[in-house]
Amino acid sequence: MSNFDNFSRSTIFDSELTLKNEVFKTNQTSEKTPEQYWEECKRIIKDNVSSQVFSTWFEPLKAVSCENGKLTLRSPSQFYCEWIDEHFYQLMRRTIKEVIGENAKLQYKVVVETKEKERPATIKVAGLRRPPLKVAQAALPFEEKPNIPESFPSGLNSRYVFENFVVGESNQFATSAAKAICDSPGQTRYNPLVVYGGAGLGKTHLIQALGNCVKKKFRNAKVLYTTSERFTMEYVSAIQNNKIGEFARFYRGVDLLIVDDIQFFAGKEKTQDNFFHTFNALHQAGKQIVLTSDKPPKELKDVDERLISRFQWGLTADIQPPDLEMRMAILKKKSEDEGIDLPLEILEFIARRVKTHIRELEGALISLIAKVTLDNKELNLDLAKEVVYGIANVDPKPLTPDDIKEAVSKYFKIPIEKIVSKSRKHEIALARQMAIYLTKQFTQLSLKSIGSHFGNRDHSTVLHSCQMIENYLSMDKTVKTAYDDLVKKLRR
Repeated sequence: MSNFDNFSRSTIFDSELTLKNEVFKTNQTSEKTPEQYWEECKRIIKDNVSSQVFSTWFEPLKAVSCENGKLTLRSPSQFYCEWIDEHFYQLMRRTIKEVIGENAKLQYKVVVETKEKERPATIKVAGLRRPPLKVAQAALPFEEKPNIPESFPSGLNSRYVFENFVVGESNQFATSAAKAICDSPGQTRYNPLVVYGGAGLGKTHLIQALGNCVKKKFRNAKVLYTTSERFTMEYVSAIQNNKIGEFARFYRGVDLLIVDDIQFFAGKEKTQDNFFHTFNALHQAGKQIVLTSDKPPKELKDVDERLISRFQWGLTADIQPPDLEMRMAILKKKSEDEGIDLPLEILEFIARRVKTHIRELEGALISLIAKVTLDNKELNLDLAKEVVYGIANVDPKPLTPDDIKEAVSKYFKIPIEKIVSKSRKHEIALARQMAIYLTKQFTQLSLKSIGSHFGNRDHSTVLHSCQMIENYLSMDKTVKTAYDDLVKKLRR
């Protein structure tokens, strides 16, 4: 049985009242005590909020009296009354009217406890008051909220789903694990699931797709996505505002906790300690934990060994940089989503040039689409080249021996066919040796392969040419100037 079957039952209030109506009617013929009225109210309330909310905010309330349709409840503080009115006005109003009658009213009696004895406070607060309108403020997400899936602050981006996540050899393993968790959160051996890999490889997309999948399959699941940085900030804020208890209850009350970039917990000892206890509480309760990092857990620096040990309890899966075919598939999928059909030559060109990050692939594609749609430019290979070469961290077009021979030919004003010939004239031999030396510097070709591009010379001739140029560079300013000029030209 899935762990998610144990969630508090959040039902539609009207239908729940209908089911209970007959029970209440049979009891209304006889006079009830205030405690009995309140117990009936609590049974309805309990079915419409989470167990955590119920025990925190409703259990402490005690019935004092019920006269002329007015139920008086004892409250530990005025804050309780105001908080319940603000968050559960409709629930309390309809419950009181159903149990007591259409004209029922609610009143709170605040009781203050002292060291000597308990004394009734003179404060009486009318209940079921519409809370005043407030200027919207950014509330901390760990403040209590009704157990309604739509209102729970999941932090997920609805665009990140499995349907638009391109799967390839580089991420197949991690994707399979994530999909397995969707079927039985907390019930597989993959708890926690730690996905690691370099920046921009799709870790965030994958784990949020997992979260969105669980939310769709388990409607009442409390799924929370956050980052290590946000967790730290909320923890510090909880300390400052004396809300550690609420912070702990919120995080330990979720059913699927997703934390991105756990490497940023490094050095934050108090935050690590709190996360350690949160991790333990969730894991022991059979709740699912999913984490991401830029490196395997065992390689994390300045992170408590206790945490690293727990990160390794479940499954660790890596995501590698995508290969050429996968990069092309990603570009094809993304372009189709944008309503543009990219020609194969453009797909392959971008995929061959942008090799490091999926984000950079998407950036190149977005820039290309923008130039086509906003600047009304023609979609062709030249435009793709213009876009790609303007993006930082993109591999430039690799130099070939022909590129280098052409540059040397123009600089020394010697035809290429003479450079690769058998001629031993000083000016031709110098140009040939310079071209061979630059080819060795700017390409990954073997000595034998380089020789084949210069009149099928053998590797010893290539080594001799390189040695000659190195000698010239240390002694001849003219050759040094020529070399520097050619390097600048080739790098451009």
